[in-house]
Amino acid sequence: ANTEVLKAGYHFGETTELFAEHYQVPKARLAPGKYRKITGNEATAIGMITAAHLAGKQLVYCSYPITPASDILHYLAAEKNYDVTTFQAEDEIAAIGAAIGASFGGALGATGTSGPGIALKAEAIGLAVMTELPVVIVDVQRGGPSTGLPTKTEQADLLQVLYGRNGECPVPVIAACSPSDCFNAAIEAFSIATRYMTPVILLTDGYLANGSEPWLLPDVNKLPRIQIDHPTQPNAGTAYMPYKRDESLARPWAIPGTPGLEHRLGGLEKQDVTGNVNYEPANHEHMVRLRAAKVAGIQPAGHDVLWTGPEKGDVLIVGWGGTYGAIKAATLELRKQGVQVSSAHVRYLNPLPERLGDMMREFKRVLIPELNLGQLRSLLRNRFLVDAK
Repeated sequence: ANTEVLKAGYHFGETTELFAEHYQVPKARLAPGKYRKITGNEATAIGMITAAHLAGKQLVYCSYPITPASDILHYLAAEKNYDVTTFQAEDEIAAIGAAIGASFGGALGATGTSGPGIALKAEAIGLAVMTELPVVIVDVQRGGPSTGLPTKTEQADLLQVLYGRNGECPVPVIAACSPSDCFNAAIEAFSIATRYMTPVILLTDGYLANGSEPWLLPDVNKLPRIQIDHPTQPNAGTAYMPYKRDESLARPWAIPGTPGLEHRLGGLEKQDVTGNVNYEPANHEHMVRLRAAKVAGIQPAGHDVLWTGPEKGDVLIVGWGGTYGAIKAATLELRKQGVQVSSAHVRYLNPLPERLGDMMREFKRVLIPELNLGQLRSLLRNRFLVDAK
């Protein structure tokens, strides 16, 4: 009976004249090379493993199961042969606490969650900001608020990851734009975290996490190394200063147990250079401004903006995250119809690309489609005074 039903349905589809239109999908024009199918969560996990090897470090991924981020934990748990340690914590707070501890110990600490978990991790993210330790936090966004729609996608965590913490608590934010781009974004997140000694938030979403595409396997030998230099001894004649900064305002990353480099870290405000607990108003303002300036001065480790079309015209469509494919397809289709439209897809959301403001002013209209009620629009209007719709 099942066979007969299957055949009947097949022949109905083959012979019916109910469909008024036909669509032909041509063969994809792909660069030559070796490809594999990859989902966003798989790409994120592989990117994390790759980043650890590029840095010569152990990856320690600490997570609490949550849809749609759980597959990252599942994938990494099977890759212990690549010097990966996975830890399933009892809750979201324990997960990021363990990740911070791993980074304090000299490993690459990381955690992954979705919007509700980011809310629970907020205070500990602030601890990572205060201690200035390199931790990567992956937010695979889903519909909210509260438990919301665990199996549906949304882009409504942007303001939360930028501002959802107490105090002046700046964190760099990168948003992947496709399933395969999750690989690049994960490597970039670790590169920035270790270069600038800061937690980094990587935004993906349910559409990217579960969506798949052909992925051209990269030449690992051509991937840029992540250079990490741990101090081995204090400056001549002086005690170790854990908050003595380099030209990029990053503090040194000393491994616990290194003779002569004993130091304290914690969530109370630090005295500049020494790292001692300090309550002086002037020092607090100084440290607040230092941490903000460090994040504001971050140089992208990859593409900050992806353009489709010329950089001048009538309409500019600005997007971010998993809407990249839909926006690019619409832009290309409209250009075929003669509409002077271009699109700019923002991958670095904090700090925002400085040139983006000037680029938006080259267009008569700026449209921002996003899967929320206008969060990026508010940010761009505030920062660049552009009347985006």
